[in-house]
Amino acid sequence: MSDLHNLLEKAYRTNDLTKKEITYLLENHSDEDREELYTYALKIKQKYYGNKVYLRGLIEFSNICRQDCLYCGIRVSNTKVQRYRLTPEEILACCGQGYKLGYRTFVLQSGEDLWYTEEMLVELLQAIRKTYPEAAITLSIGERRTETYQSLFAAGADRFLMRHETASRELYEKLHPTMRFEDRRACLNALKDIGYQVGAGFMVGLPGQTNADLAADLCYLKEFQPDMIGIGPFIPHSETPLDAEKGGTLEDTLVMVALARLLIPDSLIPATTALGTLNPQGRELALKAGANVVMPIITPMSVRKQYALYENKIGGDDPPEDCRYGLESRIQAAGFIVDLSRGDSRQFIAGK
Repeated sequence: MSDLHNLLEKAYRTNDLTKKEITYLLENHSDEDREELYTYALKIKQKYYGNKVYLRGLIEFSNICRQDCLYCGIRVSNTKVQRYRLTPEEILACCGQGYKLGYRTFVLQSGEDLWYTEEMLVELLQAIRKTYPEAAITLSIGERRTETYQSLFAAGADRFLMRHETASRELYEKLHPTMRFEDRRACLNALKDIGYQVGAGFMVGLPGQTNADLAADLCYLKEFQPDMIGIGPFIPHSETPLDAEKGGTLEDTLVMVALARLLIPDSLIPATTALGTLNPQGRELALKAGANVVMPIITPMSVRKQYALYENKIGGDDPPEDCRYGLESRIQAAGFIVDLSRGDSRQFIAGK
């Protein structure tokens, strides 16, 4: 038995590895080791969630952002972006369309756009909750005051997605000139304390990122125990300072997805659109490596292409119906079952 086989066996059996062991695995694995890793990750996913893949309707309601992250296409310094905001009425209409398509989770995502005040968001959440009482509402709107998070939770938000981006303080501060490492961690801790189902996560292949950094990301997630984990590849955008950098790879990202599944086995892990952008089968491969969520886009066609965190994102020309049913057929063809329920995390269900 090789050292790597023993490490993978340990991860599968105990759901635990040290940072040193993770780093060693990342630096020394072969193609054969990767396949063994994916097999273990799929077995763990099936143990906790069966063959279910949860669908969430994604509404990208504003591409206006006050932050200036070096990798992001909607950073405040990018003057080439055609900016937009959906009105609360338009967001509600998207929810209505998503509900008719069967979605019972709405993911409201935007740049850090403070035009949407706490009061506006509270009214919007109350309207969604009143109209669709059984649906789960997920927010992904960035850093706000703890009091605002509390108000939004009280108004009906169930979940909050906020990638920690990187566990390396040095890398975080280099890539986020308008943000502070401590603030990000404080927001995540506050969201968890309030009672949200919280999603964290990171990108793979960032300029300057090391295997030790990636190992630290997994160790942070293991300690934080998020309900959801978002892991995607870095894809350079031509209107950012990192436009000439090499992007992350499908293989490296799948390895991190699989390791996250082994180390935080009861988490919900999306097969990201970015993986589907890198490879036509990227999302299916992620599902086979431990992911169990897909987020079809229900952003209005008129503005969808403007929400470009990276370029050449798939799905820009697909009507919501095509996204929904096309993904369902692809998920089934990959050997999985679509689940249109709320799809709460096992941690959340256990704590109820």
